[in-house]
Amino acid sequence: MIDNPYQDTIVAPATTPGTGAISIVRVSGPDCFKVVDAVIELKSGNISDAAAYTIHFGEVKNADGSVLDQVLVSVFRAPHSYTGEDSAEISAHASSYIISELIALLQKAGARFAEPGEFTRRAFLNGKMDLAQAEAVADVISSTTSASHRIAMNQLKGGFSQELAGLRTELLDTASLLELELDFSEEDVEFADRERLGNLIDAALSHVNRLASSFRQGNMIKNGVPVAIVGSTNAGKSTLLNALLGEDRAIVSDIAGTTRDTIEETLNLGGILFRFIDTAGIRESSDTIEKIGIDRSFKKLSEAEIVLAVLDPFSDLSSQTATVLNKVDLASQKLFFLVNKADLLSQDDINKIVTMFNNNVISSNYKPITIFISAKSCLGLEELKKAIVEAEKDLIPNADSVFVTNARHYQSLQEASTSLSRCRASLNQGLPTELLSEDLRSAISSVNTILGTSLLDPETILHTIFSRHCIGK
Repeated sequence: MIDNPYQDTIVAPATTPGTGAISIVRVSGPDCFKVVDAVIELKSGNISDAAAYTIHFGEVKNADGSVLDQVLVSVFRAPHSYTGEDSAEISAHASSYIISELIALLQKAGARFAEPGEFTRRAFLNGKMDLAQAEAVADVISSTTSASHRIAMNQLKGGFSQELAGLRTELLDTASLLELELDFSEEDVEFADRERLGNLIDAALSHVNRLASSFRQGNMIKNGVPVAIVGSTNAGKSTLLNALLGEDRAIVSDIAGTTRDTIEETLNLGGILFRFIDTAGIRESSDTIEKIGIDRSFKKLSEAEIVLAVLDPFSDLSSQTATVLNKVDLASQKLFFLVNKADLLSQDDINKIVTMFNNNVISSNYKPITIFISAKSCLGLEELKKAIVEAEKDLIPNADSVFVTNARHYQSLQEASTSLSRCRASLNQGLPTELLSEDLRSAISSVNTILGTSLLDPETILHTIFSRHCIGK
């Protein structure tokens, strides 16, 4: 357990006052119950003598003895509380005035107003959760879709931490073999068979890289799948965005070049968050501002996971499709061709367009998804939504899915991968054990930073050695 510098008692609202019938105020710390007793009067007894996991009715008394509010107080005793300290949760009426006065009274009785995230920080410092779990608390609160909520809850429950613990065990097993060699270096003893050592390093490196590679998907689950809506001017991009959102978010006009900059909005489809980006119409332009918007369109297109190319069937379709195909990376991006204004097309027109796609667009390597829509009348929009969700169905996690969603975790995993790759190269070159051991220590340190555990010390290695190996027997 890490030394905890926080030894005082803190207070803060756990809910936003005025947004419901009840608001909760949290108090935690060594003098928690003493502080609560100074402010809340029970019908009989006091909070200091109350049993854990009990709820008590009481009245909050002002300095002049008048009643501020009638409340319920939930009692949690250390170490079996969220923070690991003595804690109380006061359920009061959700008046902003009542909550502010209640907190002021608790502060006057000896509590300090908590710093942002301090309750969770104390939970971490008191060993109630590791750092990865503590970071997941904010993700659970901010989750907006079933997919992001499921990933955050799995991390909060320790799914990601267990994965890292398994990885750390692999690394410690490998490091312990090398430490044995260092301890007996004068006797020129080689405890670690080099082939076995190489296999251990390869397994750990594969484990690290698998976790790191999940960040791309995890980031999309957390922040939204980027979907770029691109096409020529007046093709109907802004109308499509408005239709998808069900509101007039983007300005729609018959004047070419109305959209000068990108507009982003999110939409929950099938439990996945999608980030739709309306871009400026692609065309040749001498207008400086419009040219900047078009450059940004190409940039957003290159960054998108999905590209919705809105086509105007009454303009040169071959030119429109060629422009998009020249900018899309078909190996990493999913491309949809949306033939807009389909409500104005005859069946003969549609057949001719399908033939054109078959002859000029569809190749042996890639067959783009083509949907006929009318952004104005919402024709084909449900088909489009279903197709978008189907394209990202691998982002719908099961209860045990582990995705890296935190940029800090991803950076640490990349550092661990670099250290392990360097260790493998040193092993191939027959370099001294000291260099192999140093790289392994660096990899373990990178994993430790995710969990928030202390940096690797000799005692950790020794414990692994004596618990797993028999020396001199």
